[in-house]
Amino acid sequence: MRRAAVALSLFLLVGVASACGSSKSSSTSGAPTTPTSAATTATVTRTVTTSTTAPKPSGPGLCRASTLALSFLGQQGATGHGELGFALKNTGSVTCHTSGFPGILWLDKSGHGLPTTPQHVTTDMAGSVPVVSLNVAPGSTVSFRVFVTHGAVPNLPCTTASGLQVIPPNDTATLHVSIPGGAFECKQTTVSPLRPGTSAFTG
Repeated sequence: MRRAAVALSLFLLVGVASACGSSKSSSTSGAPTTPTSAATTATVTRTVTTSTTAPKPSGPGLCRASTLALSFLGQQGATGHGELGFALKNTGSVTCHTSGFPGILWLDKSGHGLPTTPQHVTTDMAGSVPVVSLNVAPGSTVSFRVFVTHGAVPNLPCTTASGLQVIPPNDTATLHVSIPGGAFECKQTTVSPLRPGTSAFTG
């Protein structure tokens, strides 16, 4: 009976030792793992296209003072008013485009500006002069006319102009021309739009 009790005790001790050894082995046999992020980075490639070539304008370029020559066509007068004609010639090598009214300033003998009040008109003492679009070939001309007031005009300074300064339409540069014999003007001046050839001057 005593031998049976000893044998049972030994059996229990062996079982407990085996269980402890198995638990220790299980806890150390697993290899450590490194956690990984679930987030991913997406790379987006954006292609930007830029144009370095400007679109070419259609038709001829604008007529500029740098390729124009101003000339005096003549003048004629009647009681109370006078008409003067001027032309712009294309001295360039290509056709240019123009339309509308030139800017003007009367000049004295020294080339200084005189009081000038231009009025743009499409009908004057010589008739109708509508605005037209003009292509001016190399060597060709366009013209305009001005009317001035003669005689004593209350509150208006009257003097003899020896020349005219002109700014072509759509430009800021100036051209100058002398007026043989001068032109008597009293500040107020009507200006016609540019016309083909020398047709603006009716003299």
